[in-house]
Amino acid sequence: MRRALNRTLTAVLLTPALLLAGCGTGADSGEAPADGPDVLRVLAGSEIKDLEPLLRRAETEAGVKVRLTYTGTLDGAEQVATGRADGGVDATWFSSNRYLSLIDGSASRLSTQTKIMVSPVVLGLKPAKASELGWDGKQVTWADIAQAAKDGRFSFGMTNPASSNSGFSALVGVAAALADADGALTAEQVAAVTPRLKDFFSAQRLTAGSSGWLADAYARDQRVDGLVNYESVLLGVRDPLTLIYPGDGVVSADYPLTLLASAPDAKKALYDKLATWLRTPAVQKEIMAGTHRRPIVPGVTPDARFGAHQLIELPFPNRRSTADELISTYLNRVRVPAEARFVLDTSGSMGGERISSLRQALTALTGADGSASGVFTRFSNRETVTMVPFSGAPEQPVPFTVPERDPAPVLADIKRFAEGLDAAGGTAIYDSLRAAYDLPPAPGHYVSVVLMTDGENTDGSDYAAFEAYYRALPQDRRAPAFVVLFGESDVEEMRKVAELTGGAVFDARSTSLSSAFKEIRGYQ
Repeated sequence: MRRALNRTLTAVLLTPALLLAGCGTGADSGEAPADGPDVLRVLAGSEIKDLEPLLRRAETEAGVKVRLTYTGTLDGAEQVATGRADGGVDATWFSSNRYLSLIDGSASRLSTQTKIMVSPVVLGLKPAKASELGWDGKQVTWADIAQAAKDGRFSFGMTNPASSNSGFSALVGVAAALADADGALTAEQVAAVTPRLKDFFSAQRLTAGSSGWLADAYARDQRVDGLVNYESVLLGVRDPLTLIYPGDGVVSADYPLTLLASAPDAKKALYDKLATWLRTPAVQKEIMAGTHRRPIVPGVTPDARFGAHQLIELPFPNRRSTADELISTYLNRVRVPAEARFVLDTSGSMGGERISSLRQALTALTGADGSASGVFTRFSNRETVTMVPFSGAPEQPVPFTVPERDPAPVLADIKRFAEGLDAAGGTAIYDSLRAAYDLPPAPGHYVSVVLMTDGENTDGSDYAAFEAYYRALPQDRRAPAFVVLFGESDVEEMRKVAELTGGAVFDARSTSLSSAFKEIRGYQ
């Protein structure tokens, strides 16, 4: 895999406030450099993480220390547009500014934008599957791909459009192509192509909140035939894929390093130095070699591995309401529905503020969070949600099914359930996890498990017994467990649970349960 994917399969995913990657002094120790006259503070998408080794050199070669703070696409856009990013960071570096540009008031928050590199979102298939479909060497369209998906001829993974720009770009591209849009995609066109979008996404078998994690999940699940992802990610997977460049067009990321209007003059000078350095031919070649992204500087020739495909850019919505409607349509109408099982620690140590935080985190997922990112993290229409509270033993699972139409009554039921949670007793983590995996999966649903605990296992079976139980499960009963660290969680054992199940760990010990639960929604 490319350098971006050189991670353990269960890399700890921290909430945005904790994801500080120092790219200047102190970077090797994992500590972000303190703010100062030579530090440029950048709010970034997780896709930029693979540039950290290169950015460390910016201190000596460009005179700029870079401090990266990672966040999700929609959450980051909202931070900038509302002014919450002002003063905390000097610049942003997302894979695209398209969604940000649709938010009222965002233009006044932004200053200079410098595009650094390019990567289109395309389809990558195992060579044998591409040959079987007759797509190796033949130009196909998104309509051809949608028809093959409808016919069940292949399967793919894609990131969640509400969490990751690669998924959002793919969704926009497919919708625009199927609508034959010759201008900005409209809400009417989205409505018209919804049945065909449902055909296309009927073949989706993997989802994720980030492009890198999706690639790791694909490497673990060989039942999936391919990925819709950035070209750069597809070129970097361990087993080579045949890349399909649809003839009707793509949506590309151009990674604009963007100076905020609120940045002081001293930071503007640092921005200019960094942007100039990143666009030098030598650095552009390093970016291309190390991350598989295309150079954006005209004088740098793209490598042969990108092929001779002419990239046609598909039209993007020019209204935020259209973009939001497209995401909502995906989540509530066209994607394969989710089945989310929440294994929730309600032991005595969860008393007081902790149980209150749990109630708030679950309530936020019922639609109480009206932020841009919160709107799309609520429990979706057609989703099955099962709550498994536990203390000294697991309680009886409580299932909820959110209907396709009029979800409000069921969401209100989930809210009442959350508000009724109380804390008492011991901590039977592994018996409770087993109770969640004992539940029969809902046909045609993605299944995932969320484990939230604030302590160590004190009752019932231990990790070794759970591991033996999980390894004996048939493949169709296995599902990733996303573990939320809280309080005095046993970090090592929780990482083992995530690694065993192909999930990930989210750290809520220094931020909030609400932030962790919102981030996990991108993986469900």
